[in-house]
Amino acid sequence: MIRAYKFLLRPTRGQAAALVGMLRDHCSLYNGALQERRDAYRHTSKTSIKYGGQSAQLKAIRAFDPERQGRWSFSSQQATLRRLDKAFQAFFRRVGAGRTPGYPRFKGVGHFDTVVFPKDGDGCRWDSTPHDPHTRVRLQGVGHVRVHRHRPVRGRVKTISVKREGTRWYVVLACDEVPAEPLPATGAVVGIDLGVARFLTTSDGAHVANPRFLQTMAGELAEAQRHLATFPKRARQRTKKHRAAARKVARLHTKVRRQRADFHHKTARALVAGHDVIVHERLNTAGMTRAPEAEPDPDNDGVFLPNGAAAKAGLNRSILDAGWAQFLGILANKAESAGRRTVPVDARNTSRACPECGHVAKENRLTQARFRCTACEFTANADHVGATNILNRAGLVLCDAA
Repeated sequence: MIRAYKFLLRPTRGQAAALVGMLRDHCSLYNGALQERRDAYRHTSKTSIKYGGQSAQLKAIRAFDPERQGRWSFSSQQATLRRLDKAFQAFFRRVGAGRTPGYPRFKGVGHFDTVVFPKDGDGCRWDSTPHDPHTRVRLQGVGHVRVHRHRPVRGRVKTISVKREGTRWYVVLACDEVPAEPLPATGAVVGIDLGVARFLTTSDGAHVANPRFLQTMAGELAEAQRHLATFPKRARQRTKKHRAAARKVARLHTKVRRQRADFHHKTARALVAGHDVIVHERLNTAGMTRAPEAEPDPDNDGVFLPNGAAAKAGLNRSILDAGWAQFLGILANKAESAGRRTVPVDARNTSRACPECGHVAKENRLTQARFRCTACEFTANADHVGATNILNRAGLVLCDAA
């Protein structure tokens, strides 16, 4: 298996300054490569520049600017150029698919937060001593940085990334050949229905409340953002107080993100520990949270008909606050490590189909919480009905696979 381990770095003051310089210089390299591509395409010949050509220039760039570019790892700079190349590949893929293109943009120093070392031992080295409490990672141009390793690293370290989150620094290890740690079999199978009113409901009838972390923090966030908005927007007028206000907003968002991730990990772990097979809906969260298209009024030019955009925005905010996609990813990873199985099934009509007679109708769902079949009068909790239908639908999937 492939797994990632994330550990907190504890750099000295000098090492922290070197890490900031590393991010700044890699950001400058990224922006310079982007500018070269833009200039080449704007030329009358529409010249196309790709990763190979820009990577070949690295040696000359490092020799020309040894203080800012020459002291960092060559392979990490190649990884930064690959990052730009992937951004352009995604741009052209979206253009071909007819979606919003999203041309790659220049990165500000505050928004370029990760440097990747593609191979352990090339510009970086992970201290692999199993039981040494003084774990360190060696980074070219920075030195041996102390690592708070709170759990053992299994498998073989492939790539190492250094990431800044607010005022903290982390090292992320991507490892392959990670051995599984299977849990004892329970013989239990469960279906789960994800929602907004409740985070999930199981086919056994258990409910898990939706903590709504972002909504809980909304008042404090709004106050911090209003305070931030009182400062001038032009960068040359930013002051120490402005930076402190921006850090407060970022700190509150970080707290929400960590609370949500902690909740997802604990909920997924409980499901994996108690069930051999977990069935869930195959959800397209990006499509579900897409804003409705504007509807022009045919009788009045420049006027648009009501399309429920405000109500949809509130629903989208609740869906994104729940974080279904992140939860399902965590659930799949934990299930694989524990020797369990997750089965995604089609989500269509799971909340409208009667589990007793199979009748499907919109009118079956009376309210958010009530379900009553218009054909057989079966009545139950709507979320429980959805979880039961999801589990029943998985029976067909398992039979087809067998």
